[in-house]
Amino acid sequence: MTIRTTRKIVHIDEEKCTGCGVCIPSCAEGALQIIDGKAKLISEKFCDGLGACLGECPEGAITIEERAVDDFNEELVREHLAGHQKVEETLACGCPGSTVTQFEKPAITETATGTMPSQPSMLGHWPVQMTLVPPGAPFLQGTDLVLAAQCVPFAYAGFHQDFIKDHSLLIACPKLDDFQAHQKKLADILSQSDVKSLTVVHMEVPCCSGLVHMARQAIQASGKDIPLKEVTIGVRGEVVT
Repeated sequence: MTIRTTRKIVHIDEEKCTGCGVCIPSCAEGALQIIDGKAKLISEKFCDGLGACLGECPEGAITIEERAVDDFNEELVREHLAGHQKVEETLACGCPGSTVTQFEKPAITETATGTMPSQPSMLGHWPVQMTLVPPGAPFLQGTDLVLAAQCVPFAYAGFHQDFIKDHSLLIACPKLDDFQAHQKKLADILSQSDVKSLTVVHMEVPCCSGLVHMARQAIQASGKDIPLKEVTIGVRGEVVT
């Protein structure tokens, strides 16, 4: 007979969760996984209710509630963690974007000399890393701004022509960078610079969509009505949306 006790346990608001996976490593019991692009509590028996994951969520999607649930089971947790030591397709962080994948590269047309034709860079300013760009940088004034996930230029072959030409560029990683610091920096940039539009270009993996949420929150915090466009790039380099 299953024993159910009224105790504290994690609750995840799926409306707020972006699937970034930041909370996964903070759960020592391995109770959280990214499933269908959202963080999920995979078993009540794995959650001790102490809430070590709460402070890691950049969206505030995780809370502690008190309700009737299965008792925390340390023995099951040990068995669960032992199973996770095996090599799996997805790394320990639980993020689908970390899945190791290989695919065939397309044929490239070379010149008569056996080299690929080179294209000039469209980049018109430096730096591009969000952390390094001052909010009042001259190249941000009156510009159409592109905020790109760091993996995008490597996946999308036409990045310079389609997203850097006639634009200013900022790059960031919503999973590995300081999300809150970037959101504040972007809000400062939008409030201090006469940005005409903001285009967010991110990869199709769930954790990358956090960049769009960052942009929406920054626009709201800036108090300005700035047009926002979202472009999603597939892991094989195609434009998804």
